[in-house]
Amino acid sequence: MDAGNLIERFDLLNKLRIDFNRGDIWLEESRMLLLHTSALGTLRKELYENLGEKRTRSILVRTGYAAGQRDAELAHKLLGSGDPMDVFKIGPELYSFEGNGKAEIVSSEIDWSEGIFRGEVVRAASWEAESYIQQFGLSDEPVCWSLVGHASGYTSRFLRRYIVFREVECIGKGDSCCRLVGKPAEDWDDCDAVDYFRPNDGSLNALEDDLNSLRRAEASPKLDKKSDLIGSSQAFKSAFEQLKIAATSPINVLLLGESGVGKEVFARWLHDNGDRAGKPFVAVNCAAIPIDLIESELFGVQKGAYTGASLDRAGRFERANGGTILLDEIGDLPLSAQVKLLRVLQNGEVDRLGDSKTTKIDVRVVGATNIDLKRAVDEGRFRLDLYYRMSTFSVTIPPLRERKSDIPMFVAAMIERFEARYQKRLRGMSDRAMDALISHSFPGNVRELENLIERGVLLAPPDTWIELEHLFSGGSGPDLKGIIVDRLGVFRADPSPALQQAYAHIFDTDLPLESHERALFGLAMRRFKGNLTHAAKHLGLSRRQFAYKWKMISSCDEETGNFVSY
Repeated sequence: MDAGNLIERFDLLNKLRIDFNRGDIWLEESRMLLLHTSALGTLRKELYENLGEKRTRSILVRTGYAAGQRDAELAHKLLGSGDPMDVFKIGPELYSFEGNGKAEIVSSEIDWSEGIFRGEVVRAASWEAESYIQQFGLSDEPVCWSLVGHASGYTSRFLRRYIVFREVECIGKGDSCCRLVGKPAEDWDDCDAVDYFRPNDGSLNALEDDLNSLRRAEASPKLDKKSDLIGSSQAFKSAFEQLKIAATSPINVLLLGESGVGKEVFARWLHDNGDRAGKPFVAVNCAAIPIDLIESELFGVQKGAYTGASLDRAGRFERANGGTILLDEIGDLPLSAQVKLLRVLQNGEVDRLGDSKTTKIDVRVVGATNIDLKRAVDEGRFRLDLYYRMSTFSVTIPPLRERKSDIPMFVAAMIERFEARYQKRLRGMSDRAMDALISHSFPGNVRELENLIERGVLLAPPDTWIELEHLFSGGSGPDLKGIIVDRLGVFRADPSPALQQAYAHIFDTDLPLESHERALFGLAMRRFKGNLTHAAKHLGLSRRQFAYKWKMISSCDEETGNFVSY
């Protein structure tokens, strides 16, 4: 059975209830709490700073283990004596239902009678990983400790055998997903995978050792202090590794990427972390300079070269002598300027407009463009020899939609920067607003995100959270649909205005509820020509649920003599 249908099959939404009078939340018989993930992240940070990494990990693993065992008990209760695999699949669905992100069992080898389990679980998102990145940055090791504990506790409860999961890939260390591998505890060669499930002995010496290890780890910087680059995703790391190679050499670099991905920030990092650091860095937007002025702007002008040229003036290349010049939108350079640029690259010489002598310069050229230069060459808009000169070492900067895991890091850094600009203090980004940002496609890339965050910081009242309404104007943000709570404290799907009108019309009729239900089931059977599977799917039921209800309706109709024709 599709695991996603299990929530639907056992009507789990109706088992989640809120008692507004007492302020209680119940999932079946288990009392639940709604907690801010930011608060849990703060708790995790406090534990880490006071107890050290090892003890914090052990506490969170064992907390997750206990939660997994409780979910296993609830799953058994929901399914009763059903198929064991159906029961087992409720676990990942429950954990997702509780707000921990969607999970998928990608492989499993299970012998229920012998208590044997080996399998893999994958999660595309993890609040633990996102929280860790926001608090500490990218980790060298997996950080989803509660997740590991939950998977282990849940599976151990089912198999009645000690099953231990270990995280082999983690978003918190830059991987694309969180991947867990589980097997019996005795099958793990590395005892470290098992030790964190055992309570600590409370030794003060061990605690002191943990704190000393933490201090040593904090004393070792993970990032270059001169770096303004932000990112931990694999797409970012690939581009950054290429950039680091270029920084240690004098080679000219071509930065490729969509508009707004941060090509100038990459260029500045290249300059600041090479042997030209401290020398001039000159950025030129080739598309923003009028064609009739671009040569004089880049290469300078001699007095009297044209009407209005009353003074000798050095161009951008001369001003960047000894340092780096960024030619942003280099693909928009006119062909006449491209000829002179080629001479600069070949000979290190510039000719001021109207001057008969050349000037020697030593400049590193970094080009940047969001167009296909090879296509521009084919169309005659870009010189082939210049293309070969500039494309010797190219770095492609990925768009923001390919580095979603970097968004929380961008948000934290941008909020801090704009707080200083607007002289206000905020608590951060709300969970709903952050979810909207991560879901957004960002056609404008990092520049668009920066504009949204600046707007949010400006509009949010001091000492509050940046909400969704502060980010997107006129309701242009992502359409976030979900679940609402009715007056009885039951979670329901939020109906559209058209459905609400239909419900009101039905309510105003004199027919009892049973008649409405009978008519609806009969209509479904007629519409799908007696196909139970399709009729059930259209009504949001499993085939078994629909068949049972249809049998009851048909029996009732036979007793009353009112047959439903389909």
